[in-house]
Amino acid sequence: MNYKAVLFDLGGTLVKTAEIPEIYRRILEIYGVKVTANQILEAHKANENNVDALEGQLKMGKQFWDKWNQTVVESIGIQQNSRFLGERISELWWDYADLTLYPDVEETLIILKSKGIKIGIVTNGFRYDYEQILEKLGLSDQFEVVVGADTCNCGKPDTEIFLYAVDKLGLEPGEVVFVGNEYRYDYLGATRAGLKPLMIDREDKISENVDVIKSLTDILNYF
Repeated sequence: MNYKAVLFDLGGTLVKTAEIPEIYRRILEIYGVKVTANQILEAHKANENNVDALEGQLKMGKQFWDKWNQTVVESIGIQQNSRFLGERISELWWDYADLTLYPDVEETLIILKSKGIKIGIVTNGFRYDYEQILEKLGLSDQFEVVVGADTCNCGKPDTEIFLYAVDKLGLEPGEVVFVGNEYRYDYLGATRAGLKPLMIDREDKISENVDVIKSLTDILNYF
């Protein structure tokens, strides 16, 4: 097949961050709140069991994460100033997340672009988040298309978000490779939308019987 474009997931595929509990811990420490990463992890897991984050974001936008973070803070046992802390966590999140590109990203993007291959991003993140991430990493002008959940009011694994990005590239689904690190959201979603799915597995953690690459540079074998 003559593939003409690659669409990437963002977090866990192109971008690496600190662990979620550690980001909370760092921000809370600024305001004199000392908690363990394990305390935060348990509170965060409880939230995940009770709330659909994607649905909540689509309904409430940025305010969803303010409320989510407030709930995490209160679950840890911090009632005083919990609303303020929730808002500050949202505001400061990407400043304390240790945003870095995986080592195989820059080379891969440079070579793909040199071959005339279109590149883009499909993420369940929202514009106010992914724009910050791309700016901090110097990638704001590197992609032909960036599609978030608020772009088309849906998220992965919904086929619509993949097809929206493909349409913006002016291509057919079968001409596009999609690379992600989540089986349900990335691999199955891309498959159902008719794209060529690949899973990035840098640490040999994937157990599903899927097409896997160990480094993003392995994508080059498809072009």
